[in-house]
Amino acid sequence: MTDHIKTTVTDGVQTIRMNRPDKKNALSRAMYCAMTEALQAAEADEAVGCILFTGAPGAFCAGNDLADFMEIAKGGGLPTEVRDFLHALAKAEKPVVAGVDGLAIGIGTTMLFHCDLVLATPKSEFKTPFVDLGLTPEAASSLIAPRLMGNQRAFQMLAMGRPFDAEFARECGFVTEIVDDDVDGSAFAAAKAIAAKPREAVKLTKSLIRGDRSDVIERIDKEIEIFAKRLVSKEARQAFEAFFSRKG
Repeated sequence: MTDHIKTTVTDGVQTIRMNRPDKKNALSRAMYCAMTEALQAAEADEAVGCILFTGAPGAFCAGNDLADFMEIAKGGGLPTEVRDFLHALAKAEKPVVAGVDGLAIGIGTTMLFHCDLVLATPKSEFKTPFVDLGLTPEAASSLIAPRLMGNQRAFQMLAMGRPFDAEFARECGFVTEIVDDDVDGSAFAAAKAIAAKPREAVKLTKSLIRGDRSDVIERIDKEIEIFAKRLVSKEARQAFEAFFSRKG
C-alpha cells in the first residue's frame, strides 16, 4: 500500500484521491496497485453506492511515472499493475465519478473515458503525449475516443498529442460539466446524489448504457501488448533520455 492514494467512505461515496502533489500525481506502480484494491473494495462494500476519483489542486494526474517506465523498459516487460487497474476500472459495476482540476495527462485523461460523470474546472488541461514518447495509446482509448469524438478529433488527441481545454473536452464528450470552483465539493455532491438512488437500479442502468465491455477489455489487452513492445523501442528510449536530460 502507499500513502500516495487516500481512500475514504462517506455518505455512500468511496473517494479515491491521488495524493502525490510533489510529482503532480504521476502514477507509480504502487499507486496503481492501491487504486485497484480500492476499486475492488468499493465493489464489494454494500455501504458504497458510488466511486469518486479526485486529485490535487492544479494536478488531477500527470500520467505514468516515467522513472518507473525507464526501469520497466530495462527489465523488458510490462508488469501487471496497469492492466489490473484498467480492468478493474473498465469492469466497475458501480458508478464512477471524477473531479478534475489542472493537469490530466496520459492515463489522467484516458481513465476518464471509463467514468460515468466527469466534472472539471476551466483550468483543466487534457493531453495524451503517447506518440511524443515513442509510445501508443492505452486504456482502450484507441477504441473509445473515436466513438466519443470521431476519428479526426481522436487523431488530434492520441496521435498528435494536441492539448484539449475543458470546454473542448466537454464538446468531445468526456467531460460532463465545467464547474468554476471547488470541483471536489461539486464532484462529491454529484457522487453522493448518485449513491442515494436505488443501488441496483443504478447498476443495471449503467450496465445497459455501457453495454458489453468485452471489446473494451480486449482492446486494453491489445494496447498493453503493443505498449510493452514500444517501451523497449529505440524511439521510446531516445524520448525518455531527452525528457530526463531536460529535467536534469
